[in-house]
Amino acid sequence: MNVAQEVRNVYENFEIDKDILFFKVGRNGIVSFHGRNYNIKKIMPTEQLNGFIASGQFVKASSNCYVNVGKIIAIEDGMIRFDHGIESKLVPVSMWHQSHLRSLLS
Repeated sequence: MNVAQEVRNVYENFEIDKDILFFKVGRNGIVSFHGRNYNIKKIMPTEQLNGFIASGQFVKASSNCYVNVGKIIAIEDGMIRFDHGIESKLVPVSMWHQSHLRSLLS
């Protein structure tokens, strides 16, 4: 018996907490979501965006950047690393936010 697996298009049906490493908030409600191999820009209502931040899953790393705490591998040399390997995504983080994130991770 063949069972068809559901193929999920990440660009249309991404799950914020599972697929997104970090997001950046721009002007006019445009949010740039960054995943492992892609970047997606969407217009998002402020209430929904505040819900992601209030959940505690995403923490502020800079003035307009929020990182997924569950996806952080390491914090070193002022950078947040999300993946092992050569093509890992890195996000710069200030010393103040770096100490806050380290306290959350420990």
